[in-house]
Amino acid sequence: MNSSPLHSVSVAGVTVDDQGRVLLVRRRDNGQWQAPGGVLELEERFEGGVVREVLEETGVRVEVERLSGVYKNLSKGVVALVYRCHPIGGTAQPTDESVEVAWLTVEDALNRMSPAFAVRVTDALNENVVPPGSRAHDGHTLL
Repeated sequence: MNSSPLHSVSVAGVTVDDQGRVLLVRRRDNGQWQAPGGVLELEERFEGGVVREVLEETGVRVEVERLSGVYKNLSKGVVALVYRCHPIGGTAQPTDESVEVAWLTVEDALNRMSPAFAVRVTDALNENVVPPGSRAHDGHTLL
């Protein structure tokens, strides 16, 4: 019997446009507003996974700027690497994975998200955090 803990690795992209708006999705599976992202595939590099996930969930092509934070959902064993990105093409639109896709002001974006996911946007917008911080949450609340 293997007693090692099992973890999943996910990636997400906090995409900020030239007007300072943030690209968010309302997820089809749980109805929550979040930065687009998902599980990293075995053969993917982190940045490639972010580019793929943002495109799949929003229709927007992005370029990764930098790692902005590392987060762990303690209740689900999910470790998420979140990257700040900027758009380079495509059109924001709902997909199979997102009910809504929207460019939102930072204030509106933060008001729509639970604290565990809003902090990802706050951290991505903070240019002074080097290296990026790490945080833990229970799926909703920062711990």
